[in-house]
Amino acid sequence: MKEDRFEEIEEDEIDSLAGEEGLYEHFRFHVDKGQALIRIDKYLVNTMAATSRNRIQEAAEAGNIRVNDKAVKSNYRVKPLDIITIHLAYPPNQFEIIPQDIPINIVYEDDAIILVNKQPGLVVHPGFGNFDGTLLNAIAYHLKDHPDFNPNDSRIGLVHRIDKDTSGLLLIAKTEYAKAHLGKQFFDKTTQRRYQALVWGSVKEDEGTIVGALARDPRDRMVFTVFPEGENPLAKHAVTHYKVLERMSYVTLVECRLETGRTHQIRVHMKHIGHTLFNDERYGGHIILKGNTTAMYKAFVKNCFFACPRQALHAKTLGFVHPTTGEYMFFESELPDDMMQLIEKWREYIPNK
Repeated sequence: MKEDRFEEIEEDEIDSLAGEEGLYEHFRFHVDKGQALIRIDKYLVNTMAATSRNRIQEAAEAGNIRVNDKAVKSNYRVKPLDIITIHLAYPPNQFEIIPQDIPINIVYEDDAIILVNKQPGLVVHPGFGNFDGTLLNAIAYHLKDHPDFNPNDSRIGLVHRIDKDTSGLLLIAKTEYAKAHLGKQFFDKTTQRRYQALVWGSVKEDEGTIVGALARDPRDRMVFTVFPEGENPLAKHAVTHYKVLERMSYVTLVECRLETGRTHQIRVHMKHIGHTLFNDERYGGHIILKGNTTAMYKAFVKNCFFACPRQALHAKTLGFVHPTTGEYMFFESELPDDMMQLIEKWREYIPNK
């Protein structure tokens, strides 16, 4: 189950390392307060994409799955606010994070935190297929002379996560206390996060709210989809507020404010209302979804894909309470060059010219 570790844990969940009886904590899940009663093997197989139900049941039989620090069997029914942990016989850091001199844009740093404006294309953490060259390798290099920072200690480090091809602000904790304090803010949904995205189509309303529970698509477990509230007990409540910033013929620039922090939330919610993110390959935004069929238009869109070869999504702002000073801090980042070039192309495009 190792390959699931970072891909499947929600960005507002806190992971930790604890040795007990020769076992190490590899996964930690905080169950939503609105979660319906459901068998734990079914809950976990939906949450962890590449894990089978048999493997979950074997882990439970071996006593490796715990709820609120007590071992449970696979027929245990998950309850709201349960804390589920999975323990294995080997340390969780299978991929050693070694210092690597990788350029990163540090927006702010003090004794407790580092705030990075992550460039698109940079993987956040090591995993299968990305053993090094990640943001955490860069942080390890930046703090290589810091006597108290161990990049392989999961009690410090990333507080939340954004996708490889999403750019923007990302928070790293330098101490165990800072990570726990900040992690609770993300879990309690008290942080302020705004993203900017370029989406296909002209968004009709100037602003709106998307409410839709998210769970893995049963036909393709690498993507998520929206379910009506209460229809799927595995689906997690999610809310995204959006506002139109600019309409440009066949695309729209929007600002999205997260009320919850689900995996792929903005990407799934915008597709749900008919406005898939531009060039989001996983969700079908990498083909022409709006516009005409002329060769000239196809060539124009192809150039746009080339200018921004990833989903056009940027984590633009982040607000939180500093873990040691108690001060409210707010940061804003500029759009990266690829998104700026993309937007300028659409601003200059005139349909049927």
